[in-house]
Amino acid sequence: MDISEFIDPEKGLIRGEIFHNKEIYDQELEQVFARSWCFLAHDSMIPDSGDFIQNYIGEDPVLVVRQKDGSVKAFLNQCRHRGMRICRAERGNTSNFMCSFHGWNYGLDGEVIHIPHEKEIYDNLDPEVFRATQVRLANYKGFIFGTWDETVADFEEYMGDFAWYFDAYIDRFEGGMEVVGVHKWVLPANWKFNAEQPASDMYHGEVSHASAFQVMMPISEEDGAPPPWVMQQLGVLSEPAGFQFSAPNGHGTGWFKGGMPLMDETIMNWHQSTREEVSERLGEERFDLAGHANIFPNFMMLSNYTFRVTHPRGPDEMEIWAWSMAPKNASAEVKDAIRLDILRTFSPAGMFEQDDAVNWEEEQRIMRGHMARQKPLIYQQMIGQARYDADGLPGKTVDHVYAEEAARGMYQHYADLMSGKPWPELEKIKKAREQKERDEIAARASPAPKTAAGGGQ
Repeated sequence: MDISEFIDPEKGLIRGEIFHNKEIYDQELEQVFARSWCFLAHDSMIPDSGDFIQNYIGEDPVLVVRQKDGSVKAFLNQCRHRGMRICRAERGNTSNFMCSFHGWNYGLDGEVIHIPHEKEIYDNLDPEVFRATQVRLANYKGFIFGTWDETVADFEEYMGDFAWYFDAYIDRFEGGMEVVGVHKWVLPANWKFNAEQPASDMYHGEVSHASAFQVMMPISEEDGAPPPWVMQQLGVLSEPAGFQFSAPNGHGTGWFKGGMPLMDETIMNWHQSTREEVSERLGEERFDLAGHANIFPNFMMLSNYTFRVTHPRGPDEMEIWAWSMAPKNASAEVKDAIRLDILRTFSPAGMFEQDDAVNWEEEQRIMRGHMARQKPLIYQQMIGQARYDADGLPGKTVDHVYAEEAARGMYQHYADLMSGKPWPELEKIKKAREQKERDEIAARASPAPKTAAGGGQ
């Protein structure tokens, strides 16, 4: 299906059909998920030989397995005989995988190692044909991504300038990150509603989450008033300022100057105590940079160390997997404070998460209507205000935290992929588009040439 009639990123107009239509959804599985780098695992989830975890690329189940030599392989969790899963556990440790339908046995690398009665019933089995379908992998600082597409650029090139921003979430501390908890839940809403929000929408927080901030706000036992540090944190929201970044491949992030407000004193004190360490490692400009972000298509990170994927489950359902992560070298007290903070905020029972879920579910419900899908939704905040490599920030940014630049960028990339054009052609289109925009920005910034005195007479 040609979706160009539903998406106009240059004007900031998106029609609701893309959140509702089953034909569009099926096309997404082929053109978006199968051709993108998708998050699959973190090194801390599979530390030992034989450790495995099951994840998804779109709706395709994938096994990610630590090999005997310490490397990692991933393959489609599907027996080549009749298509049954070869592993029905979500995670564990094993020496091999056996399909519970006919007993075909696979090694840690996805190779067939035993077929019952093989010699009697098969003349010849080609290992190349019968091995489990392999996933192309990349490991970026402990975060493992996979894709089916051999033509998409290597992962770091796929991220582009976003790698600089990604590091502000995951590479702040020596020793890296580790998982301290995980939650999974299902919502009746389209996966794109979730993906676009951390990429570009800080705007909703002061309204949607107002009551959550009030409930979470610590108060003094002496006078019942919020202590000074709390008021200082909330001051970030009262006069919002910050930036938003948008990448050619659909990634986006936004953050407040001064950092995201913190309502937990243990985390706040620890955060401030790390300023010198983080600034020395990443640079002072990135200490407060981490806000909310999305690596296209569906790997999200929030400032409180929530990392999550939103798996598509049809046009009107998503399955969220959210990992609570913490710096590996942080104290047990800090790790526990991070875990509890995520429980209160962005878990299935979290106050912020429930606010968001109500919004997404209602949006999806409204998209059932005919008229609701005709008039375009308006994504025009800070339109025409993009700059490149400004204020010490690499890539394309806008000078306000309330913006929709990254949402427009996400849907532009989404439309690019949905066109079906091969990656090499898309890369040429993206480079030409960026150069055109850079030239237009430079032209606007340059003063108009002066007319010679007496000219035109």
